[in-house]
Amino acid sequence: MTRSGSPDLPFCLSATIAGVDEAGRGPLAGPVVAAAVILCPDGIEGLADSKVLSAAKRARLEAEIRERCSFGIGIASVDEIDAINILQATMLAMTRAVEALGDAPGHVLVDGNRLPRWSYRAEAIVKGDALHPCISAASILAKQHRDRMMLAAAAEHPHYGWEHNMGYGTAQHLAALREHGPCPLHRKSFAPVAQAMLL
Repeated sequence: MTRSGSPDLPFCLSATIAGVDEAGRGPLAGPVVAAAVILCPDGIEGLADSKVLSAAKRARLEAEIRERCSFGIGIASVDEIDAINILQATMLAMTRAVEALGDAPGHVLVDGNRLPRWSYRAEAIVKGDALHPCISAASILAKQHRDRMMLAAAAEHPHYGWEHNMGYGTAQHLAALREHGPCPLHRKSFAPVAQAMLL
């Protein structure tokens, strides 16, 4: 089921409700990462969609979420993205994130308009990362976790500027792809990478 609308804060703060979001569907390189969060009973002050938060505020909120809330992280690798496509890899990462919570939640709120094929009671909520605090928390954890992975990858593959673009197809990244070709962390099923392999 898909729905959108105003936030339902008491619903999201229920001990059995998990929010789920992902980071990294669009980049040309690196994994897709999902997070699932069950908020602590009194919630976290200042939660919002990770994309509208400053880096300093995301870092502060991530530390508080990890300290006070139940959470799980799920990752789908570059090889999995290329094998099953980015949509299915995203669904796989989300499933792994919920499974990593340990105890199955009673209900799951997923950002977007699609749900994985799973046994959990769940809703897909368009722009849910701006509407529901538990999804906002998941968006923060997913982005922070993936950003750290890409920063580490940038040290091993310095040509592509991943410390700045996090694997997205910026002009710098595309120019480096043309000059140096793709590395093992590039998604070969994505058109710009596939084209660079032919050069």
